[in-house]
Amino acid sequence: MFGLETVTALLAKNGLAILAPIAVLEGPIVTVIAAWLASRGLLDVWSVSVVVILADLFGDLLFYALGRWGLHRLPLRWRYRMGLSRARLAQVSGHFESHGARTLVLGKITHSAGAAVLVAAGLARMPLLRFFWVNLLATIPKSLFFVVIGYAFGAAYSRIDDWIARISLLLLGVLVLGGIAWILKRTTQK
Repeated sequence: MFGLETVTALLAKNGLAILAPIAVLEGPIVTVIAAWLASRGLLDVWSVSVVVILADLFGDLLFYALGRWGLHRLPLRWRYRMGLSRARLAQVSGHFESHGARTLVLGKITHSAGAAVLVAAGLARMPLLRFFWVNLLATIPKSLFFVVIGYAFGAAYSRIDDWIARISLLLLGVLVLGGIAWILKRTTQK
């Protein structure tokens, strides 16, 4: 959405006031840049940590809300075109009932599958309080990891951004291949 140099300049000039909305939109690289600015004395590292954790949780709650209250408002015909039949929704609900916590953590770690997992949790009507606590427990270490990376190596933020993208794409590929292998295993067993 924004260029990295623009984000850096905005954060350096406006500080924490602009960090939260940008962190909701841009994610880990904004955390890296903010932590790097903290290492240079322009921001407080503890405040950066709290703000990025809260921004991440807020963004995740928006995706959850989209799944829980937004997609059900679509006309039935559109939902079926998106593959959201009653049977599929029941299947997703069952999955989140038994494996919701594990799925949320996996979505947070992979980053690239995160939005889909968060919307699916909402679609499955995962209890909001459970969603919040599991998500919080996954968000804290992830956000702090990027704070540490930014504080220590943030000057190389454009390279770090490339690595975040590559690793996310790699993890998405692993998930897709794992899903294909799981589907093939299930179809050959029947």
